[in-house]
Amino acid sequence: MTDLRPLESALASSWPPAEWREVSVLVAVSGGADSVALLRAMHALKTGGEGRLLAAHLNHGLRGPEADADQAFVADLCAKLAIPCHTGRADVERLAAERGDGLEEAAREARYRFLTRAAAEAGARYLVTAHTADDRAETILHRILRGTGIAGLAGIARTRFIPEAGLTLIRPLLGTRRAELLAYLDELGQPFRRDPSNRDPRFTRNRIRHDLLPMLAEGFNPGVVEALLRLGTLASEVQGFVDRLVDELAARSVISRARGRVEIDTTPLAAEPRYLVRELLMAAWREQGWPMQSMGFAEWDELAGIAALCAADSGARRPGRMFPGGVSAEVDSGRLLLRG
Repeated sequence: MTDLRPLESALASSWPPAEWREVSVLVAVSGGADSVALLRAMHALKTGGEGRLLAAHLNHGLRGPEADADQAFVADLCAKLAIPCHTGRADVERLAAERGDGLEEAAREARYRFLTRAAAEAGARYLVTAHTADDRAETILHRILRGTGIAGLAGIARTRFIPEAGLTLIRPLLGTRRAELLAYLDELGQPFRRDPSNRDPRFTRNRIRHDLLPMLAEGFNPGVVEALLRLGTLASEVQGFVDRLVDELAARSVISRARGRVEIDTTPLAAEPRYLVRELLMAAWREQGWPMQSMGFAEWDELAGIAALCAADSGARRPGRMFPGGVSAEVDSGRLLLRG
C-alpha cells in the first residue's frame, strides 16, 4: 500500500488491514476530531476485501440542537464516504438519575450498550473506537487521583472481547497522539464537530486534560504524558504476570461457578499473598458482572480477610456479609460462597 499519509501508515502498522478487511467493522463516530480522523483513515485503508466498513453514532440528548447537529454531521459524512451509519438516541440525564451515577458514567454506559447492540445487529466482528495515547495518559492520571491498583495503572486496554455480542472491541490509535489526528484532518481539509461540554470544568476528565496535565507539563515534567504512558505499559506487563498467577490459583481453589454464584475452597489461599487473594476475588467478581465501582480497597481487603479467616479455621461457619451491589459472602467449612 503506497502513498499513505502518516496517520494512515501508523494505523496500518497498529492494525494491518489484512486482519480486518475480510470481516465487517463498525467504527464509533461522535463527530469529534478523533473519531472523524479514525473513520477517514479506516476508509482510506479499506481497499478490497469482503468485509463492510460501518459507522455508528449515539445522540446522548444532552445538548439539544447541538447534539442533533452532531448526528446530522456524522450521517452526512458517512453518506459522502458511502459508509452505512447506524444512529441512536439516549436520555442520559434520566439514566444518570435512575442509576445514581454521574453524567460521564451514564453516558459511557449508554454509548457502549448502543455500540455493542449496533455492532451485533450488523454482524460486525470488530467494534472500533478512537481512543488515543492522550486518552490513555488522562485515564491513568485520573485513576491515580481516585486511587487504583496495578490493573488500573495500565490505563485503557487495546482490545476487549465482548462475549455476549461475539465481537472484539479494539482501540488501534492508543499509540497515537491527538495532535497527529488533528494534523491529519487539517491535511485532508476535513471539518469536525467541537463539543463545548469537553471543556466543561464540572467534569473531572476535562479538568485533567485542560488544567492538570498542562500544569504538570509546564511546572514539573514536559514529558509527563510519555511518562504516564510508560507507567501504563509497565503496569500492563506486571498485570499480565499477575493474571497468570490468578488463573493458576483459580484452577486450584474455585470449586464451582454458576450465574450469580461462585464457591471457593479457601485452603489453597492460606499460603498465598494477600494481594493475590484480592486479585482472585476481583476476577471472580468481574466474571460474574457484579458492580465493581462501589468496591474500593477497603471492601476488597475485607473480603480477602474473610477468606483468610475461613482458611485458618476450616470448621467455621459465619453469617453472610453483604457487599456493595447486593453480593453476599458466606463462610462454611473452609469454603467461601459468593452470591449476587
